Amino acid sequence: MFIVVYFFMIRPQMKRAKQEKQFSSELKKGDRIVTKSGMHGKIIDFSEKQNAVIIETGAGKITFDRSSISMEMSRKLNEPAKEK
Repeated sequence: MFIVVYFFMIRPQMKRAKQEKQFSSELKKGDRIVTKSGMHGKIIDFSEKQNAVIIETGAGKITFDRSSISMEMSRKLNEPAKEK
């Protein structure tokens, strides 16, 4: 029973956490991102002291924690448009 739970629940969560950590560490200035709350913007600077990013939006500059950036939405935003 434990083996089934491990392969269907625990292992995928560990893999996803690893992917999110890698995504967060690979962010760079100029990347367009979407936060988990839906805020769109472009990274203009990093605050290593607070483990945060400073994002330029239509409303101005806002500081967000790195963990609040949505990996899936940001990747979709940066995908090249598929031609039909």
